[in-house]
Amino acid sequence: MSGKVLDSYGVIAFLENEPGADKVAELIKSARDKDRPLLLSVVNWGEVYYIVHRAAGKEAAARTMRTIDTLPIQVIEADRTLTQIAAEFKSSGKMSYADCFAAALAKARKAELITGDQEFKAVEDEIEILWLPKK
Repeated sequence: MSGKVLDSYGVIAFLENEPGADKVAELIKSARDKDRPLLLSVVNWGEVYYIVHRAAGKEAAARTMRTIDTLPIQVIEADRTLTQIAAEFKSSGKMSYADCFAAALAKARKAELITGDQEFKAVEDEIEILWLPKK
């Protein structure tokens, strides 16, 4: 494995101290200590933004994104290669398009995906997944 990928489930679990927050906190500490950032697709970054915006408003969403900026998380842009892998996942599975980008990033980087979102069961034979507890 060459890294770890977060999806919105893991980020929200950490920020809201939900089940799995302790595991994500461990991974964040390890990423900081080893100077090896966790990866987050820009699409999943946007997913976190809209989830917080919808629940608590624009200012809360902006604060959340500033908090993410302080963490050892590298936001990865969606280029054509990543988008094609995501589209392939979407065409063959029952996952949200945003989730397909997290899976695509994990596949492209040969990285482990950190999530508790059960939609990823559709691709667990194609990528390595570290399962967080269900909310």
